[in-house]
Amino acid sequence: MRVAVDGAVVAIASFERGLTPGRRTLLWLHGAGMDHTVWALQARAKAFAEWNSLAPDLPGHGGSEGDAPSSIDAAAGWLLRLLDALELDRAALVGHSMGALIALAAAARASDRVERLALLGAAARMPVHPKLLAAARDDLPGAASTIADWGLGAAAKLSGGGTPGVSLVQAARRLVERSRPGVLARDLGACDSYAGGEAHAAAVGCPTLVLAGAADRMTPARQGQRLAELVRGARCVVIPAAGHMMMLERPRPVLDALAGWAA
Repeated sequence: MRVAVDGAVVAIASFERGLTPGRRTLLWLHGAGMDHTVWALQARAKAFAEWNSLAPDLPGHGGSEGDAPSSIDAAAGWLLRLLDALELDRAALVGHSMGALIALAAAARASDRVERLALLGAAARMPVHPKLLAAARDDLPGAASTIADWGLGAAAKLSGGGTPGVSLVQAARRLVERSRPGVLARDLGACDSYAGGEAHAAAVGCPTLVLAGAADRMTPARQGQRLAELVRGARCVVIPAAGHMMMLERPRPVLDALAGWAA
């Protein structure tokens, strides 16, 4: 499905289920340089479990028009305008990495519109390594290789996330490589400069789940646990043998963890 926000078309995967009035809605927010396809298993499963399950491409990503947001706060504002465009009073938000920061900032800004929050691979502060920032500006294939290397745990590199014949290393690399010029650098810069995490976490009042990968090198599990401590009543679940891209590496354990949160 497609809607317009700020005069630009937003592409949203609804998994052929659309937006049904009266159903609760889940919005799935992808990370830097990526698109909605990272949620293929989890978002589709929820679409067939009595939810409106919508996975948008952020502006400038995937099939969406416009420029990638310049900051996490700007992206959070865009997300709230997307809710307006969809005529949704409230939604549950699931975000990964940069998408988790956007969801956190939106929940802090408009607590009445976010009924629950799931944050994957997130921390209150997410500085980006200077090497990766430089590569994102000047060498997109190199940055994609670095993200695939740092973002996947050792088990997933060998097993393909349990899917025969699949290389998650190659899939992650190609996903980032096909991002539009400058988008990855803009995304990573937004993550690196985000300084509102602790204040935003303290302002969240909805049920919150933090999922951390036990083998995450980009956002170590201890940082996810610390984030959960900052949010009133939040729970942290550590996914064994998972790296930063846990929803691709360990799709079933991630879906199982989300099942209890969404109930």
